[in-house]
Amino acid sequence: MIVFVDILQLLSKNGWSTYRLIKERRISNATISRLRAHMSVSTDTIGKICSLCHCQPGDLMSWVPDGKAGE
Repeated sequence: MIVFVDILQLLSKNGWSTYRLIKERRISNATISRLRAHMSVSTDTIGKICSLCHCQPGDLMSWVPDGKAGE
């Protein structure tokens, strides 16, 4: 399973509040809600986040065997 880091916290550290993201139409309110709920997002969204934070997709997520995410 894919496990995401706290993407909203990462964005915040890079100067992107959820208000600013929505106001500047960088990421939609619906996508912000998906990030808050730790749900999957599109690769397009991953690309936008990487562009905003100057990072690689591997910095946002990792793969762990099923059942190991909470350990």
